[in-house]
Amino acid sequence: MNTLTLVSHPLCPYVQRAAISLAEKGVQFERLDVDLADKPHWFNQLSPLGKVPLLRVSKGTMVETIFESAVILEYLEETQPNRLHPSDPLERARHRSWIEFGSSILSRIGSFYNAKTEPDLRREADTISGLFTRVEPELQASPWFAGPRFSLVDATFGPIFRYFDTIDKIENFSIFTNTPKVQEWRNVLAERSTVRDAVAPDYAASLLEFLKRRNSALSKHIPKNH
Repeated sequence: MNTLTLVSHPLCPYVQRAAISLAEKGVQFERLDVDLADKPHWFNQLSPLGKVPLLRVSKGTMVETIFESAVILEYLEETQPNRLHPSDPLERARHRSWIEFGSSILSRIGSFYNAKTEPDLRREADTISGLFTRVEPELQASPWFAGPRFSLVDATFGPIFRYFDTIDKIENFSIFTNTPKVQEWRNVLAERSTVRDAVAPDYAASLLEFLKRRNSALSKHIPKNH
């Protein structure tokens, strides 16, 4: 039996995708956090892009390292039980497309919390809201993206929504005002144990500290006593 080690960072949403997938599949794994601000030598040797997640797969005396979250998710789909992708090729391709769309939202979230001016911050908030407006009509059933069956799209969007659990406490930027189905999806994902447990109990506090240190327009909205 292979031994799996997920090399991660406590705040990384791409790591969370893999952790959720592993938990949904009921696969045992170890998790090893690294400080990306002070990367250990062994990590630089293993990660060609200098990013997490990495999945270390031990087969007896042989150890292989897989990098890039999309590749890790596909490897887990091919090798582990409880598949999270649809069996139909066309529907599977559709799900992969929306996973990539989720990655584009994460990119905009980064632009949002790094925005230097208030107008830029508001503009990025409107952009993110518009992206969720594009997701809204895709949610034809509930509770999950594809209806009754949890999928990798759900595993992708759970970490995305988690950002706003903290951001909403700073200020309501009206991200989900026009997307009630997305808001409902967000709510049920927050209650899913595999999504909830993909981060440590101190995640929200750590994320808030991270946002404070950005020296951005959003940082200025955070009360000093928080």
